[in-house]
Amino acid sequence: MRYLIVDLEATCRDSGMPREEMEIIEIGAVEMLSADSEPTREFGRFIRPTLNPELSEFCTQLTSITQRDVERAGLFPEVFQEFQDWIGPRPYTLCSWGNYDLTQFLQDFARHEITPPYEFDFARHINLKKRCAEKFGTRPLGMASALHHLGLPLLGKHHRGIDDARNIAALARFILLS
Repeated sequence: MRYLIVDLEATCRDSGMPREEMEIIEIGAVEMLSADSEPTREFGRFIRPTLNPELSEFCTQLTSITQRDVERAGLFPEVFQEFQDWIGPRPYTLCSWGNYDLTQFLQDFARHEITPPYEFDFARHINLKKRCAEKFGTRPLGMASALHHLGLPLLGKHHRGIDDARNIAALARFILLS
């Protein structure tokens, strides 16, 4: 079974931002060809937001994504098409840490009037955060806490989509194995 581990970053403000105003600004993903394999490929792209085109200082500090990064990036429809092309044919199972990423994808599809493609299979989604809590008998943990719980290092910059996808893939190797 091929697993696609996905992590999104979105616009945010320290004073809070209404959920419906958040926009994806990065898609990070890694592919694992089986539950116990190392990642084989990666996808990391920034996305230019349209509703709130100026990133807040808080968002830049949290994610390390700069205004220049998003200004040079494509819009969501273009980058999502690149992501679909990278994914390739089915079968695969989409995995993320919690349900946020799924909800954010659906919100951005609606904002950009995109019908979620058949190949982008949400029905087979695995919530690794929930699966981790069930497997190890813990309350639902944040990704960094789960890494610590399993004695794994946090690599890269937390709250960067591609780095978080890599870290979630490391967790997935423990979580997905029976």
